[in-house]
Amino acid sequence: EPFTMPRQCPVCGSAAVREEGEADYRCTGGLFCGAQRKQAILHFAQRRAVEVEGLGDKLVEQLVDAGLVKTLPDLYRLGFAALAQLDRMADKSAQNIVSALEKSKQTTLPRFLFGLGIRHVGETTAKDLARHFGSLDRIMAASTEQLLDVNDVGPVVAQSVRTFFDQPHNREVVEQLRACGLHWDEGEPAERAPQPLAGKTFVLTGTFPTLSREQAKERLEAAGAKVAGSVSKKTSYVVAGAEAGSKLDKAVELGVPVLDEAGMLAMLSGGS
Repeated sequence: EPFTMPRQCPVCGSAAVREEGEADYRCTGGLFCGAQRKQAILHFAQRRAVEVEGLGDKLVEQLVDAGLVKTLPDLYRLGFAALAQLDRMADKSAQNIVSALEKSKQTTLPRFLFGLGIRHVGETTAKDLARHFGSLDRIMAASTEQLLDVNDVGPVVAQSVRTFFDQPHNREVVEQLRACGLHWDEGEPAERAPQPLAGKTFVLTGTFPTLSREQAKERLEAAGAKVAGSVSKKTSYVVAGAEAGSKLDKAVELGVPVLDEAGMLAMLSGGS
């Protein structure tokens, strides 16, 4: 009897699809599939995604093998008691994980999107999608044609995003994560979103009172600014926090305007 490639994943039942130009059929149930579970959790919890501090390979392995975490939302249902009963888990460590999970609920749309592990959607594409559509619901509802309007999104990426959100399992996991309290600021789609800092280049240095450097960078980029790593004559502003280093000296030397965090936030809210 001739072999026919299964059209569904034998583990989770999601559709198995083969992309143009590729030999392999792949499961599309990324957030739901047991075979992909550990990797999906590690990807979601990494520093560049929603960042759950202290959730590494060994702990994820323990949680999955013990049956405590079957899908991403299960992570947010873990209590102190469940964690504390794990082998070699001190009370303090269990408490730290509970706190880290709580802290990770406040995220950004690009980080959340990247964390979902959609094939071909890296950090830059996640930022482009978030900036273009402004909200997760608009991304989830976008047609392939609408996705192709996004900066640097080609047919392969557009199809991958569409396929991912066409799987009911994936949509369900996203809704459950939101119900668990994951949230982020949403905005207008790009054509309506104001870009008050378009054309301006910022350099960040030092430690800020309320924002991390990464958060400051995300806020500036969302307002259309470019964030560079070094100061030059082309730099529009240097934002300096506590213990600012040589970048501040360079700014003074070149006569580049220097702002503190409050000054930057004022510019972001439309003041100049």
